[in-house]
Amino acid sequence: MKITLICSVAALLLSAKASAQMMVDPTKPLTNKAEETEIFPPQAAEPKVVTPGKSFDTAPSDAIILFDGKSLDEWVSTRDKGPAKWKLENGVMTVNKPSGDIQTKRNFTNYQLHIEFQIPANITGSGQSRGNSGIFLAATNGKAGGYEIQVLDGYNNENKTYVNGMVGSIYKENIPLANPARKAGEWNVYDIVWTAPTFNADGTVKTKARVTAFLNGVLVQNNFEVEGETNYIGKHEYVKHGPAPIRLQAHGDRSEPISYRNIWLREL
Repeated sequence: MKITLICSVAALLLSAKASAQMMVDPTKPLTNKAEETEIFPPQAAEPKVVTPGKSFDTAPSDAIILFDGKSLDEWVSTRDKGPAKWKLENGVMTVNKPSGDIQTKRNFTNYQLHIEFQIPANITGSGQSRGNSGIFLAATNGKAGGYEIQVLDGYNNENKTYVNGMVGSIYKENIPLANPARKAGEWNVYDIVWTAPTFNADGTVKTKARVTAFLNGVLVQNNFEVEGETNYIGKHEYVKHGPAPIRLQAHGDRSEPISYRNIWLREL
């Protein structure tokens, strides 16, 4: 047993030494021990250069612009996949309840999403009827229709509703870590990182989806592991799917004319 232990320790030491050696630039002679853990190409790929936007709310150079205030060309009606029929005016698009939800023409897997929304200043109602919309981070063809992060008036906790259905929540699943909502009439900003689920060939879940989200610069979801597609009633469950569009919700009789602007995405 002592011999086995010695051999195991020796193997670990050799493995660690080999890993350290692989990280070293082979063309550069070592001058100190610190350089043993410095990684250079070709041992690792150099990160691509991305030119940031002029401000934190403007798109970087590698972003896909989903809405720039000029057209709805990147969106279609969820009902018939025809042209999106939401109102376009003054650089913003506004929910048009009769026309239903809209979704992106393109499908996505993993991404970083920037999206801004405004609850109307003259909002009425209470609870879930106070400016209800939602962002489906992957809109699937399953019964539940995808995975929703909530859009709702939540300023100053005045809108009393269930906390796993308030703005910043993974709807009916996870409570936000904070409530940084701005008052109705002001613009709110979501920055979201979506990691899509993966599935085995038989449809079982290989890895669950994860969401990190900032609302107005404040962390509200921290790498949360999603339990499944959003169900209004009952358990959230997964149904195998691949790349999917992003959907914006027109919530029928509960939806006020919520507006969106400045939507862009970086594929990861």
